[in-house]
Amino acid sequence: MSTVAEKTSLANDDAGHLIGLAVLARAAFEGADLRPLRAHLLHRLARNENDANALMDLATVLHLMGQRECGLSLQACALQLQQVYCLRCSGNATGIRLLAFLSPGDLAENNALEFLVEGSDITLDMLYVDPDRPLPATLPDHDLAIVAVGESDRNRPLLRHIESLVKTWPRPVLCAPQRIARLSRDGVGRLIRSAPGMVVPLTARVDRGTMERLGKSELAVTELVQDGDFPIIVRPVDSQKGRGLMKLDRPDAIPDYLRMRPESAFYVARYVDYRGQDGQFRKYRIVLIDGCPYVCHMAIAENWMVHYLSAGMVESAEKRAEEAQFFAGFDDGFARRHRHALRAIAELLELEYVGIDCGETAERELLIFEVDSGMTVHAMDPVDIFPYKQPQMRKVFGAFRQMLIDTCDRHGTGGT
Repeated sequence: MSTVAEKTSLANDDAGHLIGLAVLARAAFEGADLRPLRAHLLHRLARNENDANALMDLATVLHLMGQRECGLSLQACALQLQQVYCLRCSGNATGIRLLAFLSPGDLAENNALEFLVEGSDITLDMLYVDPDRPLPATLPDHDLAIVAVGESDRNRPLLRHIESLVKTWPRPVLCAPQRIARLSRDGVGRLIRSAPGMVVPLTARVDRGTMERLGKSELAVTELVQDGDFPIIVRPVDSQKGRGLMKLDRPDAIPDYLRMRPESAFYVARYVDYRGQDGQFRKYRIVLIDGCPYVCHMAIAENWMVHYLSAGMVESAEKRAEEAQFFAGFDDGFARRHRHALRAIAELLELEYVGIDCGETAERELLIFEVDSGMTVHAMDPVDIFPYKQPQMRKVFGAFRQMLIDTCDRHGTGGT
């Protein structure tokens, strides 16, 4: 247990402090055995069954161990005890005090702000909001607030509820809920596709019956999306990390796809071939912080469906060298080349913090895959394999902190 103890500061959590997602996820990412940590948290709960922080940390551990339903059950127990969880800063205790609005649920429901503030002087209070439950009578004092709830069908009523709450909030609120609610895959296409210098394939939300008609050739793709034709990209609504995402080349491929997918609603868009001259596909994750672009990763793969963890970046020194070079030249290269498109996106979205997964077409236009206020951004990659990542992620986290400071200064609400 000593290795896990070092990663999770177990020696210092006897006072009942929250360990938090960032530390726990790093332990899991690095391959630590989480079972001793689970036992430690169970021991804390045996001593005090009302230890809400232990319950919340245990819920996170179970999520990381793949036990989602048990994790959700324990999280619900924790939220019955308290709705606010504090991640203590590791630096100056007089630094920024940030309150985040969160949704109950699994690790994909919210922007993982803990990664952004880890190791800083920012105190993060996480307020879990439920439309059917009043806010706590007393909330922690804070300099500003941020909405961390991600867009989804499930979260849309919650975002409307938070919108009603923040209308009279006594502190500035970042990432307005009504703007996050516009970030559905079809909503983003309508919102930003008129911006210059980029390709945003139209996305249609369709029900299962419409998909069946499309598969029987009773309906043309162009009746769903005007710029569409086969091949098409199909995914279930609210799916993440490529679950259920497929490229279908012909209508007769749809029945087989539907036999594998039980969902009732899907997103459909045309496929854009964005492979480079070397036949490789490159996907970039960019975050816009106060309108300025920062790169977080570049994944290179032979398959069009690019995910960083499965792209072979760890195994290929050549790919990592290209990513490092991309980082080093980002400001004068990619960001300058697409400055008009990125500026237009920032102005249209009106979000202080938002992530973009994108590529480049053969004509070097910016190709938008996804826009999301809750894209995971972290610094967990091993330094010995990715030595260039830590400086870049410190730059990202520093920009996030500076954005908070600037907001505080504009509103006269404190911060350092």
